[in-house]
Amino acid sequence: MALFLLAPLVGEFLLGNQPITQLTGLVMLAPLYGGGALLVREAARRTGRGWPTMIVLAVAYALIEEGPVDQMLWNPHYGGFDMGAAYASTHIPLLGTSVEMIEDVVLMHTIWSICVPIALVEAFTRDPRRPWLGRVGLPSVGVLFVAAAVLLGVAQAQSEHFVASPYQFAVAGAAIAGLITVGFLLGGRPAPGSDADAPSPWTVGAAAFAVTSLYWLRDQLPEGLSTWWPVAAWLVVAGGAATLCMRWSRRRGWGASQRLALAGGALLTYVWVGFTHAREMGVSIPVALTGNVVFGTAAVLLLLAAAARQPPHATPPEHHRAHAVLRNRR
Repeated sequence: MALFLLAPLVGEFLLGNQPITQLTGLVMLAPLYGGGALLVREAARRTGRGWPTMIVLAVAYALIEEGPVDQMLWNPHYGGFDMGAAYASTHIPLLGTSVEMIEDVVLMHTIWSICVPIALVEAFTRDPRRPWLGRVGLPSVGVLFVAAAVLLGVAQAQSEHFVASPYQFAVAGAAIAGLITVGFLLGGRPAPGSDADAPSPWTVGAAAFAVTSLYWLRDQLPEGLSTWWPVAAWLVVAGGAATLCMRWSRRRGWGASQRLALAGGALLTYVWVGFTHAREMGVSIPVALTGNVVFGTAAVLLLLAAAARQPPHATPPEHHRAHAVLRNRR
């Protein structure tokens, strides 16, 4: 239940996409966001797989939500905004969407809608590898997710007066199917370890906060700059960050505290980003800011509570043995 509610609260309300006055919208958002997050996690954990599989499945979720469900990937006037003009410089006619749009959709949903909520909730469990849903719970969540996706898809098509072409649906479907296949092809065996020590949780959290904040600071770039440059630059940064995380995760001492720090750094980015969206929520500024404060404070308290449940970051036993050897030689 925690992940079922946390996913939409982070993905929509903490970000500032939805004001606090729209909390009743969780009735629709929770089955979609929360149901999707639960299905991603259960698919990985039940098959003995871990975070690599969850990340790939989260990318598939991102394409499902913004593709076939609400069609934002293709709708040039989505939500009454001129999305076509906003993303025109990286538009790919063959796909009917833009590279920047795909990048935004994939990054936001993969990181914040799915992976961050999963990591936060798992931080409160004794065994994060254990499935949470049983024989009744898993199909029930699946039905809720599909029902929410269909209902939202129909509602969006009617309200937006837009339906993508069969070709666009087919391309999206092929991409989603390919990602799901890749996700399950990733084995559950851990990668070879490294003798180097893992960075401290503080280092990991600071790095996650810096990199994810850098992504959102792209909005502050001067007008007239070709969008291809920041898009390409961010692909390099994201690729480098992913590679660094993979290397860190193979080091001695990497564990639950570092995983929580990685999610926590990204979570704190959404805390400050939410305040920048106060003018765009469709409510008065005081109401919007009240929501920012409430959700931001709740996010920080949740992160602190999760951190308090983690074991203390101890010096690896190998270091203790090495120091003992040195002392004996003196």
